Amino acid sequence: QVRLVESGGGLVQPGGSLRLSCAVSGSIFSINVMGWYRQAPGKQRHLVALISSGVRTHYADSVKGRFTISRDNAKNTAYLQMNSLKPEDTALYYCTADVPRDNSDTVRDRYWGQGTQVTVSS
Repeated sequence: QVRLVESGGGLVQPGGSLRLSCAVSGSIFSINVMGWYRQAPGKQRHLVALISSGVRTHYADSVKGRFTISRDNAKNTAYLQMNSLKPEDTALYYCTADVPRDNSDTVRDRYWGQGTQVTVSS
């Protein structure tokens, strides 16, 4: 069983910063891509950022230059550093981890965390 636990969310004023963490635990050979998604009330879930096992990154246009995704493979943990936060960044943030079913890495399962709330408001 693979489990993802996010932390670090909270209430912050516009222009402030937060750092989210996502710890992965369970029976895993390795973790391929890790990512962060967000869902605002009444809206669809959207990709925020992705990071490969080789630390290549991809960002949504709305967060480029403000957010930084990183990972610590030794700790099976991903991070999302969020700077210059805006009210429109308010959402429930979810972490994902693509985990190979075996060493061949031919099939991967995507696991999701339960989310951590980020609220940007004055």
